[in-house]
Amino acid sequence: MARIAVLDDYQSVAFEMADWSRLKAAHEVVRFSSHLGGADAVVAALADFDVIAVMRERTAFPRAVIERLPKLKFLVTTGLRNASVDMKACQERGIVVSGTEGGSHATAELAMGLILGLARNFHVELANMREGRWQTTVGQDLRGKTLGILGLGKLGGQLAEYARAFRMNVIAWSQNLTDEKAIEKGATRVEKDDLFRQSDFISIHLVLSDRSRGLVGARELSLMKPTAAIVNTSRGPIIDGAALASALSEGRIAGAGLDVYDVEPLPVADALRREPRAMLTPHLGYVTRETYAQFYGGTVEAIEGWLAGKPVRVIG
Repeated sequence: MARIAVLDDYQSVAFEMADWSRLKAAHEVVRFSSHLGGADAVVAALADFDVIAVMRERTAFPRAVIERLPKLKFLVTTGLRNASVDMKACQERGIVVSGTEGGSHATAELAMGLILGLARNFHVELANMREGRWQTTVGQDLRGKTLGILGLGKLGGQLAEYARAFRMNVIAWSQNLTDEKAIEKGATRVEKDDLFRQSDFISIHLVLSDRSRGLVGARELSLMKPTAAIVNTSRGPIIDGAALASALSEGRIAGAGLDVYDVEPLPVADALRREPRAMLTPHLGYVTRETYAQFYGGTVEAIEGWLAGKPVRVIG
């Protein structure tokens, strides 16, 4: 019998989203609905498990954690990439890592929602309605505005399509973007500084890497119009958090729509939670029933495959 841990099931829905009955009948399956926290807490909770199922980039598995989990033999992550798992350390320990399929459109939809929410001041007016006030802001149209997309890959390309439906002008930049590729996606390629200068809204859709970490810093934010807003549904560290907090608190940009943070869950005392120009969501990018069905269905399939000696979608 294997001991199987299912981590970070925040909504306690993992067992509803897929058929775990065969695994539960033959093995011990334990669900963790609360985030375990730091490395020591993760090791203490998971030391006796053979299999760990993780929701991508919620709980980190660096080398310092992996080397302290002597019984771990198989790890499955939702998605086919997880920067929070040290793949090399897993390989060295003989731990097989598999992934799952999963759509990307849900995050692009959320990004579009944050853009619309910022344009119409949803975060302010929703609070107004709860607290008995009525209409304290004046919104703006999206039609005719310029959306700048940092990273015009699968997600950025989907967002470009949504933005065109709102009759927005779409410009884009990334290190490897060509004029032809931008045109293919219905956008115009511009230089990075021009994107920050021209955009009314900016949305980030880049993979976190050494060259994208801190890509949006004080200099880039200083180029933005004071009426412009920035949206990040990609990874928190792509934006310099201190520079963003300063630009928001000083009113140098109009707003930010954030779904990702340097530390997740975002600490209760974090100043962003009290920033009136920030519209915050708790990393909801892929959190839909449809995506969860793919994620957890693929998780069950991967665990059953490994137990049968036939692992699927091995990524490490």
